[in-house]
Amino acid sequence: MTGRFLLGAACVLAAAPAMAGPYINTELKSSWTGSDYSKSTWHNDLGFESKLSKSTKFYIQGGPAAVLPDGKDHTVELAGKTGLKIKLADGLSGYGEVAAMTQDEMNFDEDLKFSTKVGLKYAF
Repeated sequence: MTGRFLLGAACVLAAAPAMAGPYINTELKSSWTGSDYSKSTWHNDLGFESKLSKSTKFYIQGGPAAVLPDGKDHTVELAGKTGLKIKLADGLSGYGEVAAMTQDEMNFDEDLKFSTKVGLKYAF
């Protein structure tokens, strides 16, 4: 059922290129320590991005994430993130992001896992 919904949403978004802002993002994040694999998380998000001003863009996205730890049962969680990209000067931009994901098969009685990132990017 969820797969059909995501496929349907993808078709609607793909068929409407004149709509500004919506997008689909799929991303696989994997981690190792040395040669020891620990887990992969496959994110499948629907999102929206837009300009807040001439120099500032925002985005928000979320959807199901399959968590595939090495040697353990996989789970499906809900994940989302939002962020800003700001042009500070010619060639210099800043960004910030806040992300959250459920734990234990979308158990909202458990604390959410949060992460943040901020940074600067200088283009030559």
